Amino acid sequence: MKLRQLIRHLRKHECYLIREGSKHSWWGNGNTGDRTAVPRHTEIDNKLAKKICKDLSIPQL
Repeated sequence: MKLRQLIRHLRKHECYLIREGSKHSWWGNGNTGDRTAVPRHTEIDNKLAKKICKDLSIPQL
């Protein structure tokens, strides 16, 4: 999956960028307060994308 697709999905479900790290970006869910790290690679493994969605309590792709 492309990183751009994942970010579009996160923003659609009211998630926001908290901060940028050196290798990861931290995203949070405004409704639940959950947070998780998202790697800044152009391609993200589908299993990792599902885990990120689960960590942020949003529907999976």
